[in-house]
Amino acid sequence: MQHPEKWRESVDPFSLPYKQFELKRILGYPHAGNDVFHADGIYRGENVRTYIKAARQSGANIENEVFILSRLDSPIFPKVIDFGLEGVPFSVTLELMGERLSTIVGDNADMRSMRFLAEYGRSLAELHSMKINEAKPVADRPFFHAPSAELLSKLGLSRLQALFKNEPNSASKCFCHGDFHYANILWQNGHIGGILDFELSGIGNRDFDIAWAIFRRPGQMFMKTDDEIIEFLRGYSVIGEYNELAVRRYMAQCYIHFLEFCADDEEYCAFARAWLNSYAAAIL
Repeated sequence: MQHPEKWRESVDPFSLPYKQFELKRILGYPHAGNDVFHADGIYRGENVRTYIKAARQSGANIENEVFILSRLDSPIFPKVIDFGLEGVPFSVTLELMGERLSTIVGDNADMRSMRFLAEYGRSLAELHSMKINEAKPVADRPFFHAPSAELLSKLGLSRLQALFKNEPNSASKCFCHGDFHYANILWQNGHIGGILDFELSGIGNRDFDIAWAIFRRPGQMFMKTDDEIIEFLRGYSVIGEYNELAVRRYMAQCYIHFLEFCADDEEYCAFARAWLNSYAAAIL
């Protein structure tokens, strides 16, 4: 996968206190909240291609990600070959091959996304079925909570306040990925070849984790239709159960929170507002 040149100031990856890994060359600088480097190096006498992640954000939880990955045994999960938790926490994982679905489907004019969504949903259900001993509860995030009356008023959506009066009846708890969406999923030969970024993983709300996976993000050219959502959920239902009313309620929460900081993206805001209007018409 190709990554951009350095696009912001970051920690010096050559300054990190590696124990098992020897950094040789930086290949690219993926866009991410933390400082992430695509790199060549040496591990146990072998040349390897890796990703180095160094904590940058206050909510970064490298320690949790290392813990979770140590308990996942499959070639689709990153293998940690080095890490450090003192000073600037960091981890080094072996590169997983593949492309994001956004790259594969392009503008998605032919709805090519439909070929992938059942497996996409089934893979999340498989994660939800895992029993991870000693996994902690997921950290609280603003997206988990209903939008305030003040936020709805600011966005001109006060009429939707009744939608968020009561929490969904279902809050089924399970192991959740925490950030399961297209940018963290790699595909190879039509199938999922890698699932990345387990910093936010832990015991959490199953239906919110599903909603986080299927609501559309700015610039995303799939998950724009109900048929795509239904196909994802069909794949999920092969393995797991879900509460569709709760899932769609959490999707509405996500769209409102994204409207708060995506005001300069006119196309996305128009889409999100249309989705919310359609949801409200079905519920109210």
